[in-house]
Amino acid sequence: MMGYDMGKCFHNRKHPVIAPWIRMVALTAAWVVLWVNLGMVTSMGAQAGAGNLVEARAGSQADAWAGTQADTGQRLFDEAGLLSGEEQERLEEALSGCRTKTGMDVSAVTAYNDGVRSAMEYADDYYDYNDFGTGRDKSGALVLIYMDAPGRRGGECWISTSGNMIRILTDKRIDLVLDDMYDYLGSQDYYGAILAFTRDIEYYVDKGIQAGQYNYDTETGEISIYRSIRWYEAAFAVIAPAMIAGSVCLGIKGRYSMKQSDRERANSLLAYRADAKYRFGDVNDILLNKFVTSAPIPRADRGGSGGSGSPGRSSTHRSSSGRSHGGGGRRF
Repeated sequence: MMGYDMGKCFHNRKHPVIAPWIRMVALTAAWVVLWVNLGMVTSMGAQAGAGNLVEARAGSQADAWAGTQADTGQRLFDEAGLLSGEEQERLEEALSGCRTKTGMDVSAVTAYNDGVRSAMEYADDYYDYNDFGTGRDKSGALVLIYMDAPGRRGGECWISTSGNMIRILTDKRIDLVLDDMYDYLGSQDYYGAILAFTRDIEYYVDKGIQAGQYNYDTETGEISIYRSIRWYEAAFAVIAPAMIAGSVCLGIKGRYSMKQSDRERANSLLAYRADAKYRFGDVNDILLNKFVTSAPIPRADRGGSGGSGSPGRSSTHRSSSGRSHGGGGRRF
């Protein structure tokens, strides 16, 4: 048997060794890939930071005219300088307490007429662009004392409502709130006027949405009726159909069980008379007398002050931001 020495047969073959230049190329390629990835990450971060900066600047410019943020907790904005420092502190506490009791946002603003927006537009914009309101529907109310010009006593008071507050403060209730504020405004007691506003808000929120309330869109004519179901109405709505369905089921079950009542049994015995014919005779009716009465129908009382219409109506409109607002105002 002949054997072979593998070492002798391949004595000239060497183990494979990676050349140094191949190592250099591989390391260089790895560094290039790493550098490109780091550059992309840095570029993306810079772009995201720039985008956030642009958005932040745009948001600050949109709210610059109001000069405040909703998350600061401030709800009194005396831009016209009508209140003393002590009055501002007291009203801020009153507004904070009103928000706590009602669970909705309540704020007050004094300003001079800017010559561009009406009192309604100014109040709605101030509410929207400062992101006031609670919940998804931004429920709350804002009162604006819109002075004509510095040094002049006249102006307009406007109450702007949003969300669920629209249904609570109907047109009629807003008129009543303005009635309570009017004497204070006429005597330049702006502190007393705003304080009366907070008291009335608490009162009407405690009373809740009145029966027959509905929202009327003054721009489209659309009506949204408020519907509430009480517990006894819900119970009746469940029990009554259940009783009717039960009686129907029992009746069907009795028929299919071939149980006949006495009346049905008697009718079945007279089935042979199904083809019987009736003979009609002549009957003469004599009219003995005739009475005719008439009565006037009274017209419905169209009560309400300031043309507010139905006491349960809340007139709504769209602000410049597209949100729905209610409200009303009066000059003083």
